[in-house]
Formats: sequence, structure tokens, C-alpha cells
Amino acid sequence: MSRSRQPPLVTGISPNEGISWTKVTIRGENLGTGPTDLIGLTICGHNCLLTAEWMSASKIVCRVGQAKNDKGDIIVTTKSGGRGTSTVSFKLLKPEKIGILDQSAVWVDEMNYYDTRTDRNKGIPPLSLRPANPLGIEIDKGRFPQKDLEALFPGMSADFTSENFSAAWYLIENHSTTSFDQLKMAVMNLKKQANKKNEGSLAYVKGGLSTFFEAQDALSAIHQKLEADGTEKVEGSMTQKLENVLNRASNTADTLFQEVLGRKDKADSTRNALNVLQRFKFLFNLPLNIERNIQKGDYDVVINDYEKAKSLFGKTEVQVFKKYYAEVETRIEALRELLLNKLLETPSTLHDQKRYIRYLSDLHASGDPAWQCIGAQHKWILQLMHNCKESYVKDQKAWRCKAPQQVAFVEKLTKLVVIQLPNFWKLWISYVNGSLFSETAEKSGQMERSKKNARQRQNDFKKMIQEVMQSLAKLIRGALLPFSLREGELRQFGGWEMKSELSGQWLTHVIQTVRLSYESLTALEIPNDMLHIIQDLILDLRVHCIMVTLQHTAEDVKRLAEKEDWVVDNEGLTSLPSQFEQCIVHSLQSLKSVLDCKPGEASVFQQQKTQEDVCQLSIGIMQVFIDCLEQLSTKPDCDADTTHLSADVSSPDLFGSIHEDSSLSSEKRLLIVLSNCCYLERHTFINVAEHFEKHSFQGVEKITQISMESLKELDQRLFEIYIELKADPIVGSLEPGIYAGYFDWKDCLIPTGVRNYLKEALVNIIAVHAEVFTISKELVPRVLSRLVESVAEELSRLMQCVSSFSKNGALQARLEICALRDAVAVYLTPESNSSFKQALEALPQLLSGADKKLLEELLNKFKSSMHLQLTCFQASSAMMKT
Repeated sequence: MSRSRQPPLVTGISPNEGISWTKVTIRGENLGTGPTDLIGLTICGHNCLLTAEWMSASKIVCRVGQAKNDKGDIIVTTKSGGRGTSTVSFKLLKPEKIGILDQSAVWVDEMNYYDTRTDRNKGIPPLSLRPANPLGIEIDKGRFPQKDLEALFPGMSADFTSENFSAAWYLIENHSTTSFDQLKMAVMNLKKQANKKNEGSLAYVKGGLSTFFEAQDALSAIHQKLEADGTEKVEGSMTQKLENVLNRASNTADTLFQEVLGRKDKADSTRNALNVLQRFKFLFNLPLNIERNIQKGDYDVVINDYEKAKSLFGKTEVQVFKKYYAEVETRIEALRELLLNKLLETPSTLHDQKRYIRYLSDLHASGDPAWQCIGAQHKWILQLMHNCKESYVKDQKAWRCKAPQQVAFVEKLTKLVVIQLPNFWKLWISYVNGSLFSETAEKSGQMERSKKNARQRQNDFKKMIQEVMQSLAKLIRGALLPFSLREGELRQFGGWEMKSELSGQWLTHVIQTVRLSYESLTALEIPNDMLHIIQDLILDLRVHCIMVTLQHTAEDVKRLAEKEDWVVDNEGLTSLPSQFEQCIVHSLQSLKSVLDCKPGEASVFQQQKTQEDVCQLSIGIMQVFIDCLEQLSTKPDCDADTTHLSADVSSPDLFGSIHEDSSLSSEKRLLIVLSNCCYLERHTFINVAEHFEKHSFQGVEKITQISMESLKELDQRLFEIYIELKADPIVGSLEPGIYAGYFDWKDCLIPTGVRNYLKEALVNIIAVHAEVFTISKELVPRVLSRLVESVAEELSRLMQCVSSFSKNGALQARLEICALRDAVAVYLTPESNSSFKQALEALPQLLSGADKKLLEELLNKFKSSMHLQLTCFQASSAMMKT
């Protein structure tokens, strides 16, 4: 009970002593805010709430009940302040002896009793046959102790109806402070009462005077006859005559007083009947009052009246009382049925449910109304949940709201449960701790019986809660996770048209909604074992959300190919790697709240299957992007985007190899993709792996390893394609160029310089260098080295195929091999060096100094003439060193 006021404090009571049923006025502080706030009042340990009349916050009027203690405190209890204290006490006196004509204390003196429940007086004027004050003056009780009076007048009594009546005792006890004039007036009153008695006797004699005269004459005649005759005959005749006279006298008296006596008997009967009606009008009017109060809804008044009637007339043997009490029981039984129907009505508030249960308890209703109410509420909550689902399923085709219908349904369903279940749970708690019952039920032992029933029904209530939780979980599963339900459950809890699966964003919203509902239910202190079903649902929703989000991420990554603009930055990269990483980061950030574990939740990766599925989906995303790169690299020229390739103006593009074509060539797309692959391998994929680890993904090493292997495989495949496109024309032009003009190594003139075929090959190599340098400077060494390997290998093959060389032929061949080797020296590899070495070994050695000098002069001449063209290789060499 919450208290908003100070506890009641009783500071005064008037009178401060008296016998049972004495009317007292209680004064103090914080005695309640109204009649309904007063819930307890005890005087000397006796409950006086039934007779209490609340006047104000500082005043209460009531009657003292029959208490066991002679002296005790006055305790007031209110709803707003709780149990109070008292600074004063009340002394209960023993009742005085009651005369035969005094009012009896068996019935409550209701002359001034005011019933606060029914707002009507219960006054009954006592039927007094004679005044209790024989002197007719005001009684003033003295302060003489009763024991002192008994010692002063041993064997005597102050009761004027007693045989041992003592006038002195009576005067000391009742008129010790009365004035002499008042006592003289009392004497006059006594004389008047005595005269009235004498006059009454004299009038009675006067009224029957003729009868006495007649009887006297008859007796005289009888006496004369007896004296004259003295015979038995005369005596018999006279006796008969006397009897006749007496009979006539009796008949005459009856005739004279019959009417008067009849009226007196009738008046006494009427007076007695009226007295009975007046004294017991509470019972006689109770059936009608019950009907009126039921119509007004004043059930508390009905219950209080019924309790009073039951205590007074429940075991009566008087037939008329039995009849009216049976009528009361009939009305009360109808009230029990009415209250039970109201209790089981839905919807209803928790306050009304508790109120009706308390009423039924006070009326001693059969069965267990509280448990019946709990059962009705359980069925109603389940029905509300299914009706909610049916209404949304029915409106599927007409749904036009922004939020998906399943999301709106989950919000409505969880809100319904969060609103209804707390009252259901609180009703059970009240049932368990007995707070549903009033003080009357507690005294009757009904509360203990209810607690015992609650302990026996704990398992039944647990099943009710679990059924509600199961219905909630299955209804949500039917809307979002239909694959998790069995076929029979799907017919009951499903029925949704799955046109398209919800996005990860909406699933995250649903998870947040269910989590909030779980927190609300946990706040009710519902045991965790009853909410385990909701935890499992949240876990499944989280796993499903992760899967759907990763699947949608793979689709988004696949569409990145459409966003490739082929605009290259300084590092030879397009925006594609960055877009891919952003797509992954955005996807993982959207899953942050789903991956994070709330209190009581398990990790989504606790199951091995979930780890494997997430790992495969992550690998799939990486593979989709790799396939996207391959698709872009092999895109036909006619399908290429009509965008211009931007070049870095600060790069040393000496040849301006970017042509203002309307589309990119396949070779340039290959280079751009190769450049992106290099960056992905060194940066992007490593960053993505770190993001996966940051979000607690399992198997990141496996994801990275498989993705890297696939990326390297694509890179190598695309590199081979590009080298093939560029090397084949250059390599293929060497042999025709060597033997152009029917050139013969055995019969040739003295060399005058490097022939054109080699210069053309170098120019073609320089063109490739320019193309690669424009796209990505980092690719230049890799491409040129491989290209030089192919040219050197072909040149070595051609030299080894020559059967013999003349002196001039050998010098010419050595000049061209050395010129090519020195020109591309920056990009020589062990393989190309080996090829050049094999080619030189196939030639005859230069023996004369003149030949060597000529060779040196011709090489210098070549380098000088090709200085401008060969500058690109020198720039690349400087860049490689830095």
C-alpha cells in the first residue's frame, strides 16, 4: 500500500469510559480523507468499523463494542496513512443490572445509530412500560466507588424493584449532587404517582358497585332462609340460587368489560406488531434495499448489510425471520451470479477484477472466482492474438502502408501482449499472496485456502504463460520465419503471402521490437524459463537477419558492375574497390545491433551451422565481386561505357597514349581491372577481413584465404590475357622483320646499325609501356618484364635456329641482341637474361678488336638515335628505384 499522508493519530475520546455500545466521539489528526478511506477502527481490541461514522479528518463517531480488555488504545487505520497510533485510552465498564422493565442490551440500541453505508437511521424507540426514573428528576451519577457502596449497605440494593431496595443507596448513587429543592420536587412526584394508583383502585370499585350490592342482597336472602327453615332442602335450594347469582354476576362482568378488554388486547397486539416491525425493520426492508443498492452498484453496502443480517438472523428459529432471511439469501445468490459474470467479462481492468473477486470472497461464493478469472483472461489474450493475425492476413491484398504488413503485425501483436500480460501476471501474484481478499476473508481463513490453491496451481499457471509465449513466438515465426514451423503449425499460425522477403533493415526493426517486448516482460519478474521461447525466437530472427542481409549484400555487390565509370585516379584505381568496401562496411554496420548480445541473449555464432553458413555467404560476397571484375574485364567493346579515361596530369605521360576514343579498348579495361585487383589484394580484402573480425565473424581466415586465392587466380588469368594481346604481335613481327628483303645471316654486308624490325619492336614495347603507365604506374614493371621475356625468348629461338653465321652476320646479330638487351635492361629478369645469354651463345665469338670497336660504335649510335624513345625506360627505372 502506497502512503501519501501521515499515519492517523488519536488525541482524544469523549467519553473516555463506558459500557458496551456506548456512543463515543474520537478526535485526532489525519483520520482519513473520506468514509471510503477509513478501513479500520478498533477500541480496546474490538473492531468498531461497522458502527463508525466518519465526520471529518479530525473527528469520527462510533459505538464501543464488546471488548475483552477493560482498557485499551483507539487505533484508526486508513488507506492513505496506514495504521495509526493513540495518545489516549478508553476504559470499558461492566454493565449495570437491568430491571424487568428497562431496555435490554441484547439488541443494539439503535435509537441514535446512523448507518454510513445506507445513509439512513436505524433508530428504534424502546418500548418502556414504566419510567426508569421513579423520582421524575434529572439523574446525576455520583463518583462513589461501587465497592464502597456495597460495603456501606451490605445485603442491600439500589434497584428500586428489588426486595432489598435501599433508598439511601439509590439517592447517593443517583442524586448525590441534587439540590434540596429538586429533592422536594421528587417527593411531590412520588405523591402524585401514589394518588394516581389510589384513584385507579377507587374507580375500579365504583365501576363494580352494583354487582357487589346484588351479591350482598343474595347472600342476605340465603342467610335468612337458612335461619327460618334449617332444612337440607332449603339449604340445597339456597345453594343453587347462590350459584345462579354468582354466574349472573360473572356474566354481567364479562359483558361489561368484554368490549374494553377486546380493544385492549387488539391494541396490545397492534402495539407488539408495530414494535416488532420497528425493531426488525432492517431485516424486513433488506431484500428491497439489496435490489436498490445492486442497481446503484453499491456492492459494499449490500455485503455489509448481508454480513449483519447473517450474524443476527442466520441461525434464527422464528419463522417470519426465516422467511425474510431466505429472501435475502435468494437476492445474494443472484448478486453472486451477477458479480461472477462481470468478473469473467472481457475486456476488464485489473482494478475491477480485484474488486469483483473481493466481493465474491466476502459473499462466500462457491468455487474459486479468482482462478476462474485467471483462466478467462488467459483465453481472452490468446483470442486477441489470433484475431490480430487474422485481421492482418485478411487485409494483405489491400495493404498500402509504407511499412511491410508483417512488420506492422509484429508491432501490433507485441504491443497487445505487453499491454495485456502485465495485468494477467499481476492478477496471479495477487492471487498467490492473498491480496485479493478483504479483512473479512482473512479472518474466515479463505485467504489461507486461496494461497494453498495457488501453490497447487502453479504448474497450471506456468503452462498458461508458456502457451501465451508459444503463441506469440509462433505467430511471429509464421509471419517472418515460416520455414521454422511444422506443417500443422503453419496452417494455424501462418497464412501469409510471401511475395518478397523482408530486407535486413526491416528485420532489424522487428528484432528491436521483439527485444523491447522481452525487456518489458522481464521487468515483470517473470521467470526466465517461461521466457526462454522468446529468447529462442530472437536468436532465430537475428540469424535470419544476418543471412538475409548478406544475401542482399551479394546482390548489391553484383550490381556494382553497373556503377563502374572507368575513371582512374593517380594510383590507377577506379571507385569500384572503394564502393565494394563501403558496401561491406554498410552491411556490417546495419548488423551491429543484431550481432550485439543483449542481457540474456546468446551469440548468433554459437551454433556451428550458423558459423558455416555465414562463412559461405561471406565467401560468396567476395566471389561475386571477383566475378564482377572478370565480367568487366571481358566486356565487349560495343558494350563498354561511353566515358573517357581520365589521366593524371601530373604523371610523366610522355607519349600521351590516351586517345580520345568514345570507348575503352579491351586492353585498357584489362589494365584497369588488373590495377584494381592489385589494390584489392594489398588493401581492400585485408580491410574487409578486419571488418569481419571487428563484428565477431567466425572463419575470417578461411574467408580471406579463399577470396585471395580466387582473386590471384583472376589476376593471373587476366594478366596472361593482356600479355598475350600485347606480346603476340611484337613476337610475331620479329621473324618476318629479321628476314625481310631476303636477308641471310651467311651472306650479308658489314653492319651499319640496328635494323628497323628491332626498332619497330622497341617502339611497340614503348607503346605498351605508355599504355600501362597511363593506367597504373605500378603495373609497368610487371607487364614490361613479362613482355621482354617473351621477346627475348623468341629472339633466342630465332638465333638458335640459324645454322651458321658469317662474320658480318654474327656481328649484325650481336649488335641487335645487345641493342635490345641494353634498351630494356631495366625490365630484365632471370628468364629474359637467360634467353639473351642463350641467343648470344648461339653466335660466333668476336675475335678482332676492330669488330668489337665497331660493335661498340654502332651500339652508341643506336642509343643516341633512340635516346628520346628510350627515355621512358629511364624514367621508369628512376621510379622503380624510388
